[in-house]
Amino acid sequence: MNLLANAGQAVGNAGDVRVSTKTEDEWVVVSISDTGEGIPEHLIKRIFDPFFTTKPVGEGTGLGLSISYGIIERHGGTISVESVTGAGTTLL
Repeated sequence: MNLLANAGQAVGNAGDVRVSTKTEDEWVVVSISDTGEGIPEHLIKRIFDPFFTTKPVGEGTGLGLSISYGIIERHGGTISVESVTGAGTTLL
């Protein structure tokens, strides 16, 4: 839910959020993509850090992606990010 909420916030009132699924070997891969502004390359390595946020003060705690990361890892999964500044972000 947090990943969808972040994607929705990234596109605001104009843009697209896409959810897709596929199987690879015995894994299910879920991708959530948005057409927002993207994440600058120098920040990508920090987005799963607790309390890190790119949102203005008072609009984000910086815990959503960290908690999502932990939940996915505890269930034996992985999460990664692909982003192009000005073109959008995909979490897989």
